Amino acid sequence: MSNVAIIPARGGSKRIPRKNIKSFHGQPMIAYAIKAARAAGLFDRIVVSTDDDEIAELAASLGAEVPFRRPPELADDHTTTIAVIQHAIQVLQAEGEAVCMACCLYATAPFVQPKYLQAGFYALSAQPDKAYAFSVTSFPFPVQRAIRITTEGCVDALYPQYRNTRSQDLEEAFHDAGQFYWGRATAWLNGEVIFSPAALPVILPRHLVQDIDTPEDWLRAEYLYSALQASGEFV
Repeated sequence: MSNVAIIPARGGSKRIPRKNIKSFHGQPMIAYAIKAARAAGLFDRIVVSTDDDEIAELAASLGAEVPFRRPPELADDHTTTIAVIQHAIQVLQAEGEAVCMACCLYATAPFVQPKYLQAGFYALSAQPDKAYAFSVTSFPFPVQRAIRITTEGCVDALYPQYRNTRSQDLEEAFHDAGQFYWGRATAWLNGEVIFSPAALPVILPRHLVQDIDTPEDWLRAEYLYSALQASGEFV
């Protein structure tokens, strides 16, 4: 039984064109995910799922495998991550690979660290009744104090019942860190829900988390990476 890293990297990014291979601090963005997967020492195979020949060629040059092309119907703006991982596992199994665990590792995760990939693997391995383990981080401000802008352009509390609750009395909330998702092959194939009690959290410090969907996100990630390099955390 094998453990496989699956890196989704389609070619049709809209908000940041070609973001999966765009240069980030001197390297193609996808290089960081491949490098972390290799350094983790957990994977029998590191597979990139892409519909794009340029991405496929680059991924192979960085040490990943590209044993198939993702079909067009799984490479549009509405395709879910679970569908992409299901397809990859199914193709590998059809070729004779006995997949035990598959880790979805996003191509746009330059802050991903091998030690957290390892933590997710060992956490899931230790609890056979669980389906997934994935990266999360805490919100920097109590979500119960969130506000919304009304249709009239005014401010209102999103959760009015917490207006007068002290912040220290509010439950800490976490969100998906958007880096990696370990899952048992059976869980992926069965389409089990990730955000559920069937999943375990791998808690990351907030300074190692930055979603990259817009040009503003990219710029913030560049600044954050530079600060981490200056601090000696990244080399």
